[in-house]
Amino acid sequence: MGWMMVVSAEQRKRARSVGFAYLVLAVICFGIFTRRAGSAGFKISETGQFSLPAQGFAWALGIVLVALAAAQLYRGLGKVSNIVLALATAAFFMSFLSWAAAGDSFSFVGMLQDTVSRSVPITLGAIGGILSERSGVINISIEGMLLAAACTSAIAASLTNLWLGTLAGILTGVALAAVLAVLSIRYKVDQVIVGFAINFFALGITSFISFRVLVPNRDTMNNLLPVMPIEIPVLSDIPFFGQIFFVQTIFVYFSFAAVALATWGLYRTKWGLRTRAIGEYPKAAGTLGVDVNKLRYRNLLLAAAVAGVGGAWWPIGIVGRFDQNITAGRGFIALAAVIFGRWHPVGALCGALVFALAEAVRLKIGNFDTGIPSEFLIMAPYVVTIIVVAGFIGASRAPKAAGQPYDDQ
Repeated sequence: MGWMMVVSAEQRKRARSVGFAYLVLAVICFGIFTRRAGSAGFKISETGQFSLPAQGFAWALGIVLVALAAAQLYRGLGKVSNIVLALATAAFFMSFLSWAAAGDSFSFVGMLQDTVSRSVPITLGAIGGILSERSGVINISIEGMLLAAACTSAIAASLTNLWLGTLAGILTGVALAAVLAVLSIRYKVDQVIVGFAINFFALGITSFISFRVLVPNRDTMNNLLPVMPIEIPVLSDIPFFGQIFFVQTIFVYFSFAAVALATWGLYRTKWGLRTRAIGEYPKAAGTLGVDVNKLRYRNLLLAAAVAGVGGAWWPIGIVGRFDQNITAGRGFIALAAVIFGRWHPVGALCGALVFALAEAVRLKIGNFDTGIPSEFLIMAPYVVTIIVVAGFIGASRAPKAAGQPYDDQ
């Protein structure tokens, strides 16, 4: 009974939070989005587009949000609460775009295509985080792995070719993971402290290399032609979705494959069963003959290899060079995607797409005269991360043994 009361109290608290959030969104609709006249054109193909009247849509959505807030605060929406929240958030997002592009038009498909592309490092970093934490090791160093891999892949690709550059990024991530593994598993140093130390080391060494080596030798050591998108036959011809998902670089396809393989591996194989066991009950797993620390070593190195590909995405998949602190905290956003997805690869992919969408929208609306300071636009992905993780994903539970060293003596 006590457990039921606690859960009920948590649900009521979340229902109130969501209700007040609806009210805040309604105020924004009435106070801001209704102030711009004109319609926004959303191009969904080379010849087709649809339009939304900025003012009319904002007024209608504001009224709906007030009604939802009243229902949520009075009794809650029960099992459909999450579905309604997702739909309301999507509608608010469309209202925001209509307000920003009122009197103009833009490629809606292009923005979503950019979203999928920009989700790559977050997705692969999140997969690395899931594999680590499912094994019982908190991997705060995803940011450092992404950053260091981006640096080494840029140099190696400039001196050799793009694929050897990607391999260099993978090996860099694995090398940093080896440091994390030895210190946290063998010597039982606090995993969070080691992770932050690796992040600071990666930031320092890559900044030094960028300033002392790459900038003076930009033409020979930091000048790449990124990989080109690959059209998947037949699938790329699907209206709307074809251009978004099936005209992408190999990094995007790899990230989708990584999500599928991680999901299958964690929930359909003996390796996955053992991995989840050592992350939840390592002593019980050890009693049954699982070499807990050995499996943790292997999984950490595998996680870092996946993250290394994510780091290589910047110089090889999109930008064509390495810049100081090019990751800009995407490794930490990847950890937020892990929490968003409740330590499940598919959920983490959804989280990565949400955060990448915030980045793509920031870049898109920067072309319109919205009056929003550029500094606020730069903050958008991080603000979205805070809001989503803090208030809109409900209670989530990390693997029980995450962060706990295992003594096999």
